[in-house]
Amino acid sequence: MNSRTNLSGALSFFALGRGWLLGALLAFAAASQAEDYRLEVVAEGLNHPWAMAFLPGGDYLVSMKAGEVRRISAEGEVGEPIAGGPATWFAGQGGYFDIALAPDFSKSSLVYLAYAGGDRRANRTTIMRARLAGNRFEDAKTIFAASPDKDTSAHYGGKLLFLADGTLLLTTGDGFEYREAAQSAHSHLGKVIRINADGSAPEGNPYAAGGGDPLVYSLGHRNPQGLALDPATGAIYLHEHGPKGGDEVNLIKPGHNYGWPAVSYGVNYSGALVSPFTQAPGITDPLHYWVPSIAPSGLVFYTGKAFPEWQGDLLVGALVDREVRRLDLEDGQVVKEEALFSEINARIRDLRQGPGGALYVLTDGKGGKLIRISR
Repeated sequence: MNSRTNLSGALSFFALGRGWLLGALLAFAAASQAEDYRLEVVAEGLNHPWAMAFLPGGDYLVSMKAGEVRRISAEGEVGEPIAGGPATWFAGQGGYFDIALAPDFSKSSLVYLAYAGGDRRANRTTIMRARLAGNRFEDAKTIFAASPDKDTSAHYGGKLLFLADGTLLLTTGDGFEYREAAQSAHSHLGKVIRINADGSAPEGNPYAAGGGDPLVYSLGHRNPQGLALDPATGAIYLHEHGPKGGDEVNLIKPGHNYGWPAVSYGVNYSGALVSPFTQAPGITDPLHYWVPSIAPSGLVFYTGKAFPEWQGDLLVGALVDREVRRLDLEDGQVVKEEALFSEINARIRDLRQGPGGALYVLTDGKGGKLIRISR
């Protein structure tokens, strides 16, 4: 081998080595950036917190499953329960669920609260609309009540999301013992519901002209507790609890059937099959699913500047795994999954992106915490 060949080989080896080193350094920098964050407890000792909303000026509204809403100041001071809230069926999985501010809240002061209305024999997922005046809800009105009633205290759904056109989405569960109703377009159980801000039926719903309930937007859901919107494209993402395995993330489109219980990646708690099928004609496949279950709770389509490397990704709270999962979305597909913030070591009940791009987490239970994650 001549000297020129030796030199060429050495240069090639050096170039390959330098490329490997550069790639390793970039990967290390990305990992270091992802791990460069602060966890701050904003408030603690919360009574079964379920969901949060961000008030103008920096305060928070937090709904508690036990049947109260409290205002938490930007400094973390927890106020007294806001008066005027609805009575709720606080049993099993029932209670107060999601809370959302009207898009024009700064003018209207309107707040929307999803909760379990009724009692043991007849209860339903319900939406209250009220005006927040000081520490009181005024002019409260029920604008939606799921039909038919059920006599179980499980699988309510209860997630709210305003769309760009001002309409409101609500998720409803299948009631556990009424799961076949999730396949009926005439029932509100196991659905995504779309209504106007006053509860009326909007134009453009898939059954507006007949063939189903005019408020039904999508069907075939088990217990959906996550809704998120890509503001750039209008894409709607949902996650829902499977039985034993089979938690799903779905891209929601009007009139689509997401399968439950005709298809499932999970099994009954006894181990018996829910269905022999994981796919079927006319059923929209999930974007992602988990076996075993992580019990997803809280969903964010991240657009903030605090964690620019996560822009366009989905962040999912995990009750069972006591952490947050990041789903890397590329061209509409989940290409990678990453576990985050495991040091919280608590059941994650809600997950939100704050106005400044920071992430906010609510932990579950009697001593729940509101935690801010920022850089």
